[in-house]
Amino acid sequence: MSTSTCHCESHGSNPAPQGAPIIALVGAPNAGKSTLFNGLTGAKAKMGNWPGTTVEVSRGAWRTQSGTYDVIDFPGAYSLDPISPDEELTRELVVECAPEDRPDLVLVAVDATALSRSLYMVAQLAEQDHRIVVVLTKADVAARYGSTVDTEKLSETLGVPVLAVDPRRRSNLAAVEQAVAKRLTQPKRTLRTPGSEDAFELADARFAWVEDAVTAALDAKEQQKRSATEKIDAVALHPLFGPLLFLACMWLVFQITTTVAAPFQDSLESFFSGPVSDTARSFLETIGLSHPFFTGLIVDGLIGGVGMVLTFAPLMALMFLILAVLEDSGYMSRAAVVTDRLMKAIGLPGKAFIPLIVGFGCNVPAISATRVLGQPRQRLLTALLIPFTSCSARLTVYVMLATTFFPDHAGSVVFAMYVISIALVILVGLGMKHTLWRRMGTEPLVIDLPVYQFPGLRLALSVMWVRLKGFLHTAGGIIVATVAVVFLLQSTPVVGGYGFADDDLPPQDSVYGRVSETIAPVFEPAGFGSWSISGTLLTGFVAKEAVISSWAQTYQLDDVTDADPNEQASSPLAQAVRQDFKEASGGHTIAAVWAFMIFLLSYTPCVATLAAQKREIGTKWMLFGMVIQLTSAWVLAVATFHLLKVWF
Repeated sequence: MSTSTCHCESHGSNPAPQGAPIIALVGAPNAGKSTLFNGLTGAKAKMGNWPGTTVEVSRGAWRTQSGTYDVIDFPGAYSLDPISPDEELTRELVVECAPEDRPDLVLVAVDATALSRSLYMVAQLAEQDHRIVVVLTKADVAARYGSTVDTEKLSETLGVPVLAVDPRRRSNLAAVEQAVAKRLTQPKRTLRTPGSEDAFELADARFAWVEDAVTAALDAKEQQKRSATEKIDAVALHPLFGPLLFLACMWLVFQITTTVAAPFQDSLESFFSGPVSDTARSFLETIGLSHPFFTGLIVDGLIGGVGMVLTFAPLMALMFLILAVLEDSGYMSRAAVVTDRLMKAIGLPGKAFIPLIVGFGCNVPAISATRVLGQPRQRLLTALLIPFTSCSARLTVYVMLATTFFPDHAGSVVFAMYVISIALVILVGLGMKHTLWRRMGTEPLVIDLPVYQFPGLRLALSVMWVRLKGFLHTAGGIIVATVAVVFLLQSTPVVGGYGFADDDLPPQDSVYGRVSETIAPVFEPAGFGSWSISGTLLTGFVAKEAVISSWAQTYQLDDVTDADPNEQASSPLAQAVRQDFKEASGGHTIAAVWAFMIFLLSYTPCVATLAAQKREIGTKWMLFGMVIQLTSAWVLAVATFHLLKVWF
């Protein structure tokens, strides 16, 4: 396979050298393919768009004693009959390209717990000129449920090497290395002829070939009672108890997140506000740069901004870890089934749940994940709904407000915001379905339900670290830049008698204050028409995490999010925010806080999300979505305030 044809955008820290053999890693979703890729490459590669497409793949170097291989992890697919842009790319580069441009070897991940379904792609590949190595995953899980796969018989029947591995624990990867090295020395060849040009007859022939292979290799023990998976699914997939279990799991995630991470946040805050800031001030004095401009920009702005982001690292890490455990256990596929009925109600297939659930982590990759949907209209509608999913950046603000105004019920308040987010997705989706896409039909949900398994700690930590790095990388740069801009705007006076960065310059007499005062009247009907509250929504348009740092800069006080929950109610920043909301709302503080959080949830997540939407659905639909978000946010915030102020 020519390296020029396979060139893709790869940001891995250690790419394969030019001319290295190219290995295509393919397989069904949930077959352990990406875990295997991480085990082979050391998880040092990142996602990147394939040139000329919007499809993302992973690419990395697999360094072995036999040499270095260039491994490409293609999107998950059950077969080579494409129904989405992701699967079209896999077929184009593995099957439809010229023989000399095909990969040097195809590594197929096959799930031992779903052997028949996973081998169908092997049957298709066997009809092409390819070097094939089959990697059998989850053999240990299949054995626990009474099925033992004889890899030697399976290899003999298929005519290709078959090796059982545990990619979660990276076991037997040396055998895969040896098999790959040996196959690369052999010529490419066709293992079986199609036998018919009729599509149905060809499919029947493939299934018969697969059935023969499974019959020869599978030793299944009849079980007298239902397996553990069936017992759990009786509850997890129940029409009534399934949704309740899903909500209970999500509530537990956020309850743990908002309580366990508090001590770690406090330690990081003390470190940045104490030793780091003191050292920076001393250093500036030593080199003669103790002017308020430098101390304000570097200590209060940059160090404070970075410190604010890092104090949320324990909270984000804990949430990502719990979600990774749920995914690895096999539960998240059941969550897609549970939400299938809701998805169909708004004109989307059940697997639209996948990008939507990703959106609760970050909206940007979630919009890219809409490529798993087959129809363009489904991808468009889902991309417009994703901004209403409450991303982790919003979580930081929810936690701050919840621990400040509802210290005894912070976890429940945060959970309520996520329930409201789900309701918004459904309501906005229903509105769009009955106006713009009245004729868009639905399709049945086809999704793999893997057997339940005990999550691997190593894999969960690896997934957590990758997601945490993404959060810090994305949020860190934006936050630091935003903090610096806000500092400059707050340091520039608009009235006489003050110089740039004067210590006694009132924030409302700065450029930032005047711009905030200009937009503040728009939010008076929602109960937070104060310039110091409304101004944070401007910085929040860049990145939601910047809302808190903007408050801290405006009030010239320390952040409150990293303090112990029992101490937050009496902190200076908490008192300032509470007083601000009380005055702006005319005494209806609680109603105004809820209205503010609803607006924060509903309006445009960040400029990065807009960029992702522009790339996936175009400028026109991106602008349309932004109008819907801002309009919905204002209307809902006003309605929330006037409804709740009757009770609060």
